[in-house]
Amino acid sequence: MRKNDKKIDNQLRVMLTEICETELDRTNGFAWLTHTANYSNFPSSLKIACVFDTNDELSQFTSSQSASALTSLIQKRCEALGIQFKRASEHIIYDSEERCNSQHQGNWSKRLKSL
Repeated sequence: MRKNDKKIDNQLRVMLTEICETELDRTNGFAWLTHTANYSNFPSSLKIACVFDTNDELSQFTSSQSASALTSLIQKRCEALGIQFKRASEHIIYDSEERCNSQHQGNWSKRLKSL
């Protein structure tokens, strides 16, 4: 990873940590979020995964206006870092611990690579 890549990754981590802390307090079932990226193909390769505890909590969230609000917030915060998305839905993913457990035996590293 180049020096500039590390800088971008650190900025993303700080920004996403702030969003995560806010969502933990205000969103039912929200558990955590993370990001992955191949910096030789950035920002096209950037994936941000927002994880909920259960499928039911995920379903309730994605069927509400909260999902579009969180997507917009993440997108705006990325834009403030100079990261542009053509389609946010290709970069911001909503998932659940329950799905990972049933489909990837709880192996998030494997799951994130498949998304």
